[in-house]
Amino acid sequence: MPKNRILISAALVAAASLALVGCATDGAGGTSGLTGGGSTGGQSTGDKGTITLGYLPSWTDGLSTAYLLQDQLGKLGYDVKMKTLTEAGPLYAGLAQGDVDLYPSAWPELTHAEYMTKYADSIEDLGAYYDNAKLTIAVPEYSDIDSIEDLAGKGADFGGKIVGIEPGAGLTKQTVKMLSAYGLDGEYSLLTSSTAAMLTELKAATEKQEDIVVTLWRPFWANDAFPVKDLEDPKGAMGEAEGLHFLGTKGFAKEFPEAAALIEKIRLDDEQYGSLEDLVVNQYGEGKEADAVDAWLEQNGDRLGWVVD
Repeated sequence: MPKNRILISAALVAAASLALVGCATDGAGGTSGLTGGGSTGGQSTGDKGTITLGYLPSWTDGLSTAYLLQDQLGKLGYDVKMKTLTEAGPLYAGLAQGDVDLYPSAWPELTHAEYMTKYADSIEDLGAYYDNAKLTIAVPEYSDIDSIEDLAGKGADFGGKIVGIEPGAGLTKQTVKMLSAYGLDGEYSLLTSSTAAMLTELKAATEKQEDIVVTLWRPFWANDAFPVKDLEDPKGAMGEAEGLHFLGTKGFAKEFPEAAALIEKIRLDDEQYGSLEDLVVNQYGEGKEADAVDAWLEQNGDRLGWVVD
């Protein structure tokens, strides 16, 4: 991910406000319903039908690709409606029930595997746009710890806690498994709240050069915004790398063939994805996502074979 100028304070404020959207609390991982939100940015003609796009704004991979798809599908002639949620469980349920047509950045291979098992017969996999997503445990770069194994016996240094995100998140569930796998569950407790709260604690700790352990993931802008490093995971307890997929409700490709054909072509490498997320989350921010996508397409469009002008 390129080392662009990161507006951390503004991003934290945006993350905090985004975390309040919807009726529940989750990033990677519910009890909530769908909430309306967003607009089509004046680009959709709607002559090819309406596509309802559901996403989790606190997970900025989905936030970034949601607005990218809104732009591209709108230019194809679809009317794109945005629905925001804060947990993955209700989003998968909405997708399976047809309340949502498209989920723009799912983690179905590992992190959301339980939802795919539950709803597989009602969901279409439209393809992966990124293939190296990871769940991680991270500490500041100045820490002398390099592996999850090194956390053993150091609980007092970190206040006996790992700072996590939403309690229903897939990342949270995986971290609980990791604590057990490494025998750390008696020494550390997993503190859950929200993605925004975790980032606030991370910011405060690194500014003071204090010790902290947090749950993170890649791709995520915070890995470049803060001086952090992933801890090695010799037991593979946080899971292997996986792909980020576009998922549709059953029958999506048949009902929206041009949309499905476009989505299938979308592939982003680290640099392309990193610049998209940085523009959407940090440089433009909440309320200006469409402008961020326009800027990203201007910078990257000539190198991508699937862009709709």
